[in-house]
Amino acid sequence: MTVVSVEFSGSVALICIDNPPINATSHAVRAGLMDAINQIAQNTTVTAAVLYCTGKTFIAGADITEFNQPAQPPLLPDVILQLETLQVPLVAALHGTVLGGGLEIALGCHYRIAAASTKLGFPEVQLGLIPGAGGTVRTPRLIGAQHACTLIAEGKPVSAAQAQDWGLIDQIADQDLRQAAIAFAQTIANAPLPPALTNRETPDTSNTPINWDQLLEKTASKARGAHAPIIAIETIRDGLSLPEHDALTQERQQFLKLRDSAQSRALRHVFMAERSVGKLAGLNGIKPAQMNAVGIIGGGMMGAGIATACLLAGYTVTLIECDENALEKGRQMVTHHLQSSRNRNIISDTVYDQHLSRFRGSIDYTALANCELVIEAVFEDFEIKKAVFAAIDAVVSPQTLIASNTSYLDINALAAMVNHPERVIGLHFFSPAHIMKLLEVVRTDTANSQTMATALAFARSLGKIAVPTGVCDGFIGNRIMSAYRKQCEYMIEDGAYPEQIDAAMTEFGFPMGLFAMQDMAGLEISWNTRKRQSNTRDPNERYVALGDYLCERGRFGRKSGAGWFLYNSPKAAPVPDPDVAKMIEQESARKGILRRHFTHDQIMTTIIGAMQNEGHKILVEGIASSPDAIDVVMINGYGFPRWRGGPMFMEL
Repeated sequence: MTVVSVEFSGSVALICIDNPPINATSHAVRAGLMDAINQIAQNTTVTAAVLYCTGKTFIAGADITEFNQPAQPPLLPDVILQLETLQVPLVAALHGTVLGGGLEIALGCHYRIAAASTKLGFPEVQLGLIPGAGGTVRTPRLIGAQHACTLIAEGKPVSAAQAQDWGLIDQIADQDLRQAAIAFAQTIANAPLPPALTNRETPDTSNTPINWDQLLEKTASKARGAHAPIIAIETIRDGLSLPEHDALTQERQQFLKLRDSAQSRALRHVFMAERSVGKLAGLNGIKPAQMNAVGIIGGGMMGAGIATACLLAGYTVTLIECDENALEKGRQMVTHHLQSSRNRNIISDTVYDQHLSRFRGSIDYTALANCELVIEAVFEDFEIKKAVFAAIDAVVSPQTLIASNTSYLDINALAAMVNHPERVIGLHFFSPAHIMKLLEVVRTDTANSQTMATALAFARSLGKIAVPTGVCDGFIGNRIMSAYRKQCEYMIEDGAYPEQIDAAMTEFGFPMGLFAMQDMAGLEISWNTRKRQSNTRDPNERYVALGDYLCERGRFGRKSGAGWFLYNSPKAAPVPDPDVAKMIEQESARKGILRRHFTHDQIMTTIIGAMQNEGHKILVEGIASSPDAIDVVMINGYGFPRWRGGPMFMEL
């Protein structure tokens, strides 16, 4: 199969890359581009050239399966240097997602024209890398160091409009992209060639020079232990003061060093895991049921978030509440979420109005009659959920999927409450549901393959990372969190304090420590779980009642101004409370425990060990299908540092 071809439109040469699905810069593409460059260089009738891709996107990155193989020439940096040597103007016609090596190739062309919907970026830092084919050298020389640092160190793509504003592209096509690129090439065919980007002076795009030390400090704070963003900034900074060849050499050395690092291996593991965990054995050939209308029971924080996620995905949504007052609060919360998306330019005014036109509310369950999926998101109480399931079952068709958003409760028992239990599923969203990417899809004992295929397709339609899980108390994520929370509570009684454990976790790379996270979520949630489990708890198991004591004193966390920590305002940082320390010390004394010191390493070894031990149990029981599933859940739902690869990937 020829992945790169050359044809001609008059005196304009058209280089076409056809390497589905993302036109990755594989060896075949690199070799094909070299051949195309040679063909054009030898054709004296050519006055300009256009580089474009077939399919849904321009080059969307490298073929990362080649990373663990010996490099095969031609290497991408050499291909791009050859693109720069063409003696006729070369126009890159961009569409879809122009990422990583794809953007580096575009920068090796003399001009860039893009479809209006194009996204451009350097996501390499998300794989523990930096651009390795001139991205850190050419980008600042085109758009300035400040914009280059933002684009490369943060790893987030920008729109075509933003790219044009920065000078990253020359034109946005308002017609057929290929034809627009040909027309553009014809207009500049006889113009002097612009100098290669590596030979240009860095433009001054800011009124104030970059404070590199300050930028590095800020980047390190956001990176939370990840190396690539910091090295990206340093490479851009150092490359600006080096000759072209030395700057490109330095970048390549840094790229190769990062590629072989433990962090990049871990991040590549997560990248592949997130794309594989949603594939469930036995579903091949099963077509998901089509869905257009979704019902949500409960308009609180979780229900409103789920409703928003469904609206943003294009579904018609019916929100059910117990009375008009609660319904109005739910409506207001959903509207607020959509307004926030509009304010951040995630959706336009027109799309905002379209979403609201598909949103309706009611206090009558019969409004759910035409829904293909109904999700309950009410208070975490089995009797309440059982009554909701019965009410849903009475009004929807036998084919309607019924889902629970429960975090802990037995969905098998809920499924037994309805007719046709084979259509009951768990959809455990994470708060805020319209933002968090993780969605645990819980397979009940009675759920059939059609139900699972439809549920997984629904999760993907919301843009979620869907992780199938079996039924158990807490599923994958909350069960593992309960296990390591228990060990943290043991350490509290044995000599540590909440602020010490939280400091160890944030130093490790978590965005927040366990006790601050509990305060943010509300301590009454786990308190209710412990009360529910009290009758079945092994009397010989060690039990820590400190969390119960806090709740009994009305200390439910951040929202009440006090939990494990004190909070001077709703958004204030947690402050250690001497009263909590005293309570802990008194409890240790009451139990006859001689308190001892814990180092941060000891704390984290205990936490990771607890995660791994519980993870192995979950695998043996068949709750999770693979260690990768556990890693994906803990990274995307519980703040486990992505650059460490997940608890099951790590070696203690």
